[in-house]
Amino acid sequence: MNTHKFFVHGMHCSACVILTESELKDVEGVSAVRATLRTRSVEITGVFGDKTPDQIAQAFSTILQPHGYRLSLEEERHSVRWPEFKLAVPIAIGFVALFIILQKLGIVNLVNTSEVGYGTAFVIGLIASVSTCMAVVGGLVLSMSATFAQQNDKVRPQVLFHIGRLVSFFVLGGLIGVVGSAFQLGQIGAFVLSVVVAVVLIILGINLLDVLPWAKRLQLVMPSVIGKRVQSLKRMNHSLTPLVVGVATFFLPCGFTQSMQIYTLTTGSFWSGAFIMLSFALGSLPALALLSFSSLGIQKKTQSGVFFKTAGLVVLFFGIFNLLNAFVSIGVIPPVFNF
Repeated sequence: MNTHKFFVHGMHCSACVILTESELKDVEGVSAVRATLRTRSVEITGVFGDKTPDQIAQAFSTILQPHGYRLSLEEERHSVRWPEFKLAVPIAIGFVALFIILQKLGIVNLVNTSEVGYGTAFVIGLIASVSTCMAVVGGLVLSMSATFAQQNDKVRPQVLFHIGRLVSFFVLGGLIGVVGSAFQLGQIGAFVLSVVVAVVLIILGINLLDVLPWAKRLQLVMPSVIGKRVQSLKRMNHSLTPLVVGVATFFLPCGFTQSMQIYTLTTGSFWSGAFIMLSFALGSLPALALLSFSSLGIQKKTQSGVFFKTAGLVVLFFGIFNLLNAFVSIGVIPPVFNF
């Protein structure tokens, strides 16, 4: 029994930690796995025979490659790809212009955190579904696809997974709204939660830009034990496992999901909270459904630096505008933008 430490290239968030540990624990001969985001490394304990550390790293990299990760004995050097901003900035400006038009038409409400509409929640869901924060959900989808495909059962498990996810976001979102009503949030309470949501989005945007590596430690996440428990559900061999896993995704570590859950507290209503979270889940549905019923892999998204920088700029737009509007709502500053 030996323990080896490897650096994980491609690790960028707490979801990556859970996904890395989950995949490597399933390998024959491995008894323990402990990944760390701070050092972007993983310690693996097990029986490896006469394999060298390089051979072990190569073997495990093959397993992690579909998720966009690679193990190495050398630490990954962070470098900002500034040329990617040349394309990302104009695309992001185009998205912002589109959002402002939708704001004018009343389809979405982007700059008023006290009245986030279903359209806004749907748009945030779209962004979340193609961001690195949904890597764990994508990993679950891919794992289930492979498992049930071996049993010639390809469609039913995926349908159950997405039904479970949509139902759980609706019901649990409603329950969060009911919990929020018990607190009877006043103007100051609503302001504090609005600021929290804005800060979470700003941190997410910065992390998507990948320009400040230390900011990844600031990202709000669920306790890791919850994510690990959800990952362990995929090992259950039962016809209803996909449904249970879909329900459990409500608790997975995704900053976008958590920001919407925090906002839902301010609604103080079961139906408002339910439809806000359902709209968010519906926004994330197209990308996850494509992942379910095609060969699309997480690694194809993680290689697109321009795409993530564009998403990061758009998310920063959400965060900064909502932060400014939070201060406007309590009269600290005058309205900055007149949309």
